[in-house]
Amino acid sequence: MTAEPTAAPLTVSDELRAFLRELRHDLHEHPELGTELPRTQAKVLKAISDLDGLEITTGERQSSIIVILRAPDSSADTPLVLLRGDMDGLPVEENVDIPWASKIPGRMHACGHDIHTAGLVGALRMLHKRRSELSCDVLFMFQPAEEAYVGAKWMIEDGLLEAGGKPIEAAFGAHVYSGMFAPRTWHLRPGTLMAGCDELRIVIRGRGGHGSVPHLALDPVPVACEIGVGLNTLVARRFGPFEPVVATLGSLQAGTDSVIIPETAEMKISLRSFTPETKKRLFADVQQLAVSIAEAHQMTAEIEAMPDYPVTVNDATETAYACRVIDTVFGAGSWTEMSEPLTGSEDFSHVLAEVPGAYALVGAEPYGDANETNHSPRASFGDTAIDDVAEFLANAAWLRGGVSTRLSAGAR
Repeated sequence: MTAEPTAAPLTVSDELRAFLRELRHDLHEHPELGTELPRTQAKVLKAISDLDGLEITTGERQSSIIVILRAPDSSADTPLVLLRGDMDGLPVEENVDIPWASKIPGRMHACGHDIHTAGLVGALRMLHKRRSELSCDVLFMFQPAEEAYVGAKWMIEDGLLEAGGKPIEAAFGAHVYSGMFAPRTWHLRPGTLMAGCDELRIVIRGRGGHGSVPHLALDPVPVACEIGVGLNTLVARRFGPFEPVVATLGSLQAGTDSVIIPETAEMKISLRSFTPETKKRLFADVQQLAVSIAEAHQMTAEIEAMPDYPVTVNDATETAYACRVIDTVFGAGSWTEMSEPLTGSEDFSHVLAEVPGAYALVGAEPYGDANETNHSPRASFGDTAIDDVAEFLANAAWLRGGVSTRLSAGAR
């Protein structure tokens, strides 16, 4: 039998709602990119500066923040739960008519990370207000550089998972989506939720010359084109129809003029896959393809692997728990089990590779007529999503002692 909640869920108060919207609007107006988010970090620290009893650590090589809130009489046996919110924006020119539109040319919170940040602040304030009743310790992970690959990875390398002084029992995050899901509906699944992603930069190095005598040169351009065609053959012939992978040649740059054979051709390739095993094999096969084709034409292929996103894998037990939390907080029927993973990627996967947990996706209410997908200049995220993210994250910790995490598939 499945245990029922023993405590009423936490909800965002009117006062907190106004506070979080003001914070979100300020963050949205001033998006920062990558690992260095000094203004965002300062705004988060100010937003929690009136709360006592917090253990706060800021990052040294990026603008990360780790906050730990302890339960009363916390001990080594008290469970520790991680809640995460990413904070960085994107190099996108905003084209949404909202009062709090970005004031920074060429920058936008086009993936909703301003909502994630405000939502995590909200979860922290909600839990702090009821800290005398907490049944677990909570680690709040304010993360830079999700869009720049390294944010979660660096936080883990710099001691995130050890910051609480004991193993983390479970980790939870939420991501808001524009134009993909019905507003205020939740979507998740056990197992693979999102694709893993690798990026390769390949330089084919030949020998330049005059376009009238190509036989006296080593032309890297047709070699790069052959590798591009080979990618499609590799996907179709090396991987089965029920083993989906995506290989995209997104950039090919070479040469300066029609009569000049260039010395080099540069390719940028993205690879997406849905299991760690397939990800590893695809990565190796594409490298071998490039090297072999180049060598067949007496050239070389220099390969640089960019930082990667692992496959995002939800733990089955913690996903079942997250679904029960959503039922309890938002009402039965508020979530849907996704039939297939998303082809997008997410660096919370680094955390989920180390700690059992669940990542949940929620649809945002559009603002006006703008309702395109994330990363679009017309992506639109209404303020109600702040409440949704805050309440999900807060209750993932708050209800930990009151909702059984050992749910069967049938119980869900």
